[in-house]
Amino acid sequence: MCIRDSIKFKRTLQKEDAKFEIPEEEYPLVTVQLPVYNELYVVERLIDAIAAFDYPKNKLEIQLLDDSTDESFEIALRKVEYYQNLGIDIVQIKRPERKGFKAGALEYGLKIAKGEYIAIFDADFTPYPDFLKKTIPYFLEDNKIGVVQAKWEHLNKDYSILTKMQAFALDMHFTIEQQGRNAAGYFINFNGTAGVWRKQCIEDAGGWKADTLTEDLDLSYRAQLKGWKFKYVENVTAPAELPTDMNALKSQQFRWNKGGAETAKKIGRSVMNSELPLRIKLHAIAHLFNTTNYIFILITAILSVPLLFIKNHYIDFNYFKYASIFLLGSLAIAYAYYISTMQREKTVRKTCLLYTSDAADERSSVDLGGRRIIKKKRALTISRCGVASTKQHNRNKIYAND
Repeated sequence: MCIRDSIKFKRTLQKEDAKFEIPEEEYPLVTVQLPVYNELYVVERLIDAIAAFDYPKNKLEIQLLDDSTDESFEIALRKVEYYQNLGIDIVQIKRPERKGFKAGALEYGLKIAKGEYIAIFDADFTPYPDFLKKTIPYFLEDNKIGVVQAKWEHLNKDYSILTKMQAFALDMHFTIEQQGRNAAGYFINFNGTAGVWRKQCIEDAGGWKADTLTEDLDLSYRAQLKGWKFKYVENVTAPAELPTDMNALKSQQFRWNKGGAETAKKIGRSVMNSELPLRIKLHAIAHLFNTTNYIFILITAILSVPLLFIKNHYIDFNYFKYASIFLLGSLAIAYAYYISTMQREKTVRKTCLLYTSDAADERSSVDLGGRRIIKKKRALTISRCGVASTKQHNRNKIYAND
């Protein structure tokens, strides 16, 4: 069903591009939150990317929520001061006490945020300059939209077989799952980064909570239970680096799975007791409890040994021969991955054409004080299009839900 809805929804993408255009003077005040912790190798690149946003400077606030304890704090401070001198409204915020990890940092910044809308990016993201201009109009079109979630791109997809497999799975998640659920009217989740929140939506849902490892999933469901709409946009992307070593990947997957289970335990009863249509309830429960698949896989593996013994000694009829028909289900999975892969390649080609053709116009579109920024932006464009490789840093993220 998600595949069908995804294909149907993709047909509207070009229409939405033309539909959502508003005059620049009507853009609202936006706060961009950048939660970081000891991000020595990427914090400067992150700040450069956000400072280069093609958005009215008097309507853009940047919060670097920096809990760092290493030398990256001073490096980031110098970068912040550099852009402050250029007239950018950017500030480095360090909490008196580091409580609640990423959720705590976001909630702390939210209390002093000036923006009506809150964009969030993790340290390993480098969003394109037009990100806000492509996402904010959705909020102005419908005042019940609480979140606009963009698709992730992958700066280092070709670094290793590990990064290729991660990109393969993430493309499936966004193009098939997120797009399909959204098109069908089911609950989706904010992915923790590369998205924009309506500040009123966060406050109405109770704010950021640190009692689960997936505070983004938790807040997403609380907001949708309050009646807020979520919007996933396939045609708006934000590049990021994937974990390059197995330990970092295992740590990430552990947090996502444990956090999902914690959120299911916390929110599951509220979903079932809500007044939502039954189909949405059942789909939400399946989404929240999807990590139980691993339990059934383990049970199947354990039972397979005695089952083979029973088959060979006590059963004459070959049930296994006819049970193989269930393997046809794998065709649907293969088709889903095929669609997501084709869509990713199409998006990458479109992005490369757009940004390489616009490279000559960057000086006029971003008035941030000189060639240094323009050269960095061009370097990022080349890297995203696969001409140059991105320098890798094996970093174990410490935030509870990066």
